[in-house]
Amino acid sequence: MDLVLETSGNGEKTVLVYRALRAAIVDGRLPAGHRLPPTRALATDLGVSRGSVAAAYERLTAEGYLVARVGSGTYVSQVPAPRGPRRTPADPLRPRPGRPLIPRPTGDEQPAPRYDFRTGIPDATLFPFDTWRRLVAAEIRLGANSPGTYPAPAGHPALRAAIARYLGVSRSVRADPADLVITNGTQHALDLIARVLLRPGDVVAVEDPGYPQARMLFEAHGCRVIGVPVDEQGLVVTALPAGCRLVYTTPSHQFPLGRPMSLARRRELLEWARSRAVALVEDDYDSEFRFSARPLEPLYSLDTAGRVLYAGTFSKSMLPSIRTGFVLVPPGLRDALAAARQLGDGYGSPPIQAALARFIDDGQLARHVRRAGKEYARRHTRIVAALAAMPGLEVLPSAAGLHVTALLRGGSAAPVVAAAASAGLAVEDLAGYTTSHAGFVFGFGAADSALIDEAMVLFADLLARHAW
Repeated sequence: MDLVLETSGNGEKTVLVYRALRAAIVDGRLPAGHRLPPTRALATDLGVSRGSVAAAYERLTAEGYLVARVGSGTYVSQVPAPRGPRRTPADPLRPRPGRPLIPRPTGDEQPAPRYDFRTGIPDATLFPFDTWRRLVAAEIRLGANSPGTYPAPAGHPALRAAIARYLGVSRSVRADPADLVITNGTQHALDLIARVLLRPGDVVAVEDPGYPQARMLFEAHGCRVIGVPVDEQGLVVTALPAGCRLVYTTPSHQFPLGRPMSLARRRELLEWARSRAVALVEDDYDSEFRFSARPLEPLYSLDTAGRVLYAGTFSKSMLPSIRTGFVLVPPGLRDALAAARQLGDGYGSPPIQAALARFIDDGQLARHVRRAGKEYARRHTRIVAALAAMPGLEVLPSAAGLHVTALLRGGSAAPVVAAAASAGLAVEDLAGYTTSHAGFVFGFGAADSALIDEAMVLFADLLARHAW
């Protein structure tokens, strides 16, 4: 136990120990039920006599702060709720001026709704936990006998090699393991890219509608972020701003509209970036799950000028809690991205990265994606069919991913979303991603298959009653 004794005065040691223990209990640092160390051990830690500690224990017991249990020890009793943290009256520290940095609610902070159509959440019940647990446990046992050194910031060599092989088979991407930097997901990759490539005031183009977390991250780095419209073929290249330093795009499965970028538009974007020396960040966040048609070649594979950084994540294909992604970068950025990671969080988890390498190389990831993809395809079909039958909705084509978007012809989506939330149905308002479209975004990764039909009937009723 680490206690600080106030020794500036001439108080007796017993009183000093008493005050330190009492303050720790009242502040909540020693919670109810906490077992205190034996008097001899605490006396040694604090450099006082055992009698001083024993006397302090006795006084706190008499006042009800502690309770002594024969043969067991001394424990903190039930006490009033701890006081809040001390603050100066002015509370002078504030974030720097600009966009406020406020965490958004997460899944752990909100109970899952009965009808769960939130985006970005895979179905954990489909994941092979037993296999994953064995792999991680094996790597932890191996790690206990490894030297106590710091791993490479770019990531575990076996994982980088495994991802390079996996991308070659699953996405036709010719990747050199040396060009891969392992990250804690796509958001981490974007942060590293911004640190290496961007300065405050640089212009960054993002899709509109688009992924709000990317916009907010670039703004947090002091960049001037400009939304660029998206049409049936993808990002409108002719609308890209002059002086742009970086373009962020989701060409395989545009978020949130769902359309893929056409091959002609991909080539137009690559030529635009080449001629203006602009970096392109390709976020391939969930294209593993495809329901129809062959995927188009990624921008990274089509790029001959070294302008594309390709970011991927295992948060959708596996689980968000794996906290592992990657970014594939041109050779000239290898060392800079690795150094940026080393300066930030140093490196990732060696056991997780090594286990993931085995998970990929043993074919477990491919098997999981095939098995989960079949279930997601069934959900996608049922939801699209139900939405297409509802008057006033236009379901946008979507051949991949874990969400589908429906535009609302006239009317307002906000009251429908609010009424749905009150009824236990979570669906996202497209207005959260853009002001140019009205509609709804249905994620189906976390949706209970047994409740989809029931949920669609409920949503149709709420749409008819609240949209117009």
